[in-house]
Order: sequence, then structure tokens, then C-alpha cells
Amino acid sequence: MQAIEYQRTRLFWIAVLGLFTAAMLFGLRAGLNSGMRDEIFAGTVNSGELIASAFGMAFFGFGFTLFAASPLLDKIGIGNVLRGSALCFIVSVVMIYVATMVDSDTISHNLFWIGMLVQGIGWGGQEAAINPMTTALYPEDKTHRLNVLHAWWPAGIIVGGLIGFGIGWFDIPWKLAMAAPLAPAIALLLMSKGVAFPQTEREAEGISFSDMMLEIFRAPSCLIWFGAMFLTASLELAPGQWIEAALSAKVGFNAVLILVYVAGLMFVMRHFAGPLAHRLSNPGLLWFSSLFAMVGLYLMATVDSPFMVIVAATIWGTGVCFLWPTMMASVSERYPKGGSWFIGLIGTSAALAMYFVLPMLGRLYDTAMAQAAGGPEKLELLKAEGTAIAASELLEIEKTAAPQAFEFVAMLAIPLLLLFGIVWLLEKRAQRIASQAPETAQQKAL
Repeated sequence: MQAIEYQRTRLFWIAVLGLFTAAMLFGLRAGLNSGMRDEIFAGTVNSGELIASAFGMAFFGFGFTLFAASPLLDKIGIGNVLRGSALCFIVSVVMIYVATMVDSDTISHNLFWIGMLVQGIGWGGQEAAINPMTTALYPEDKTHRLNVLHAWWPAGIIVGGLIGFGIGWFDIPWKLAMAAPLAPAIALLLMSKGVAFPQTEREAEGISFSDMMLEIFRAPSCLIWFGAMFLTASLELAPGQWIEAALSAKVGFNAVLILVYVAGLMFVMRHFAGPLAHRLSNPGLLWFSSLFAMVGLYLMATVDSPFMVIVAATIWGTGVCFLWPTMMASVSERYPKGGSWFIGLIGTSAALAMYFVLPMLGRLYDTAMAQAAGGPEKLELLKAEGTAIAASELLEIEKTAAPQAFEFVAMLAIPLLLLFGIVWLLEKRAQRIASQAPETAQQKAL
């Protein structure tokens, strides 16, 4: 495939802009978690579960769109999918803003949930397009280029997180911050106009649509990777979406700054994924990443001092840094006939993880808060009291209860360590046998 014929630089930056916009929205959701919860779901006993469920709708929309759009990418067109995603980002921001203006709680909740769903559809569309487009543009360097592309995910989180922090610092209504992603979304629409987008690798190599769809039955081992993506996404995205609500009380400042710091770390490190993957292999890189993520999450749940929380977040960030793009590259390299369909299914698995895991974290938070307070009735009395003493008690309760969900997520790394460890050992064994084969043949010839 003559990828160089296309405007590779411009196309790559279009992909970057799409991912950056989705990441800004992710960072804003994390940074404005408390503000959204207190305004949209004010007066509800299970506000933690409700806001987490609403965020889960974004991941549901993400997964559904990936599942539906990925196999049809060549028929719809990469450019059309990206432009549709930009429109979804714009519509979702408008819907979330309108949700704060209506008097009816039911209508407000529904608008907020639908806005999150549309936001997820936009995210899923750009993810369905940019990963196959990148592998088509750089078939000789997939792991490195996908990691460089996804370095702009933490870059978007940094911008979104800092906007969310600034809004809180200057006591400005959180809904004003939601307008920020409109600028890159509109820029994405303009940049993608009049550009020749490439075919996917599958289309360029003449693999038929039916062959791509049937590959899942010919190579059922791919299902193991889909299950692994469910767990790796849980390690990366669930804590990131919950970090402000879970750690702010413990560290004594808005913990979205920790997310911003971790995102900066990821932005730098993802540019070095190529050499690391070459040295360790993809399974080796995934094994070390899972180990660091597990240790970091467990420490975030258990340590007490702000300094140690930052150390724990550094370990976690180092761990999750390479998971998503390296998983994409691994599946693309192992199952080339699966094309955009397999890459889309990997992303769908990640989205389903968030759809199920985020509400679970919300329930764990609500339960832990109630237990620490001595029961749900006592917790509601403290919330309703409104005195300085009650606020101080609530802060101490939150310090104890909020991070407990991280312990649950940390345990999800255990099956990943087993899986990636086995694949890594089998791969090294196969390479050793292959390297010895020429020597054996030479000896026989002599």
C-alpha cells in the first residue's frame, strides 16, 4: 500500500485533534465530577452511583459506535465518520448545558444522560476511524505510531483537567467549562474538509468484507485479547474518571491536578513506546504495565499522606501509559485480516468495561460512605445539617471511603499478569526455536 501518497502529516494531525477533543471531554468529566453531581443530582441519596452511571452512558455510546462503525468504516468513509464525531461533540455540549436550565429533575437527568451518550458516540466514531487510519498510514511502525497518536489523549486530559481546576479555583459555574471543547471540535470539521482519506489496510490488501467478519471464527484466540482489553481499560480509565472524587479529600486539594500530572507523564512516555516494545516485545511491555498499574492503584487506596498519593499515582500512570495503544497494535499485528473490525471490537470491549465498572465504583463509594458514617440515615443527616462540624465529619468520612474502590480495580490486574506472562514466555520460546533452526539446518548440511 502506497501510504505516502496521502497527506500523511495532515491526516495524522486530524487524528490527533479528534482524540484530543475526546480527551478534553474526559478530563472535564473528571475535573467537574463533584460540580456536576451536586447540581444535576442534588438531593439524591445515591448521587455517586447516578453520576457514575451517567458517565457510563458516554462509554456505552463509545462502545456501541465502535462496534457498529468499525466493520463499515470503508463503506461509510473515514472522513465522514470523523466529521460526524465532531458534530456529536458539539451537540453533546449543548445538551448538557440545556440540562442545567430546565426545572424538572426528570428532564434534567434525562438530558444529561442523553448528552453523555451523544458525547460517547462522538468519541466512538473518532476512535473507530483514527486507529485503522494510523495503521494504514504507518504499516511499518504500528506500535510506535499508535503510542505517539495516543500521547495526545493525556494531552487533552491535561487541558480539560486544568480548565476544570481553574473553574473551581475562580468559583465559576462548571457548565461554562463545557464550552471549551467546541473550539477543537469545530477545527476538526474544518481540517477534514477537502482531504483524501486512505483506505484501511484490509481494503487496500483486497481482503473482502465477509472474510474480515468471519475472521473471528477462524481465529477464536482473539477473544482472549478482547477479554484482556476489558481489564486493561478498567485499570486505566475507571480510576482516571474517579480520581477527583476519590482523592481530593485525602490530598487536601483538587485531585484533578494529580490526573493532570499523570497525563503529562503519559504524554512524554508514550513517545518512547517503540524502543521499549522492541526491547521487551508487546506482551512484555503489557506485563510490566499491568504490574505497575496494580501496585499504583493499591497504594492510592491505602497510603495517607499527599506525597505518597502522588508517588502512587506516578506508579499507576507509568503502568497504564502504554496499555491502550499497545493492545491495539498487538491485535492489528496478530490478526491483520480482522482489519478495522477487530480494532473496533477491542475498543468496544474497553467501553463495556467502563459501562459496567464505573457504576460499580459509584456503588462502592456510596456504600463505603454510608458505612463510615454509621448508616445511610446518619449520612443523610450529616449532609442536611450544613454546619462546619458536619462538613468536617463528612470530609473525614470521604477520606476513608472514597479511595476504597481503587483496591477493587487493582485486583483486575492479576489475570492480566498471568495472561501476558504466558504469552510473553511462549513468544520468547518460539523466537529461540526459530533462531536455532538455521544452525540445525547448517549442521545437517555439513
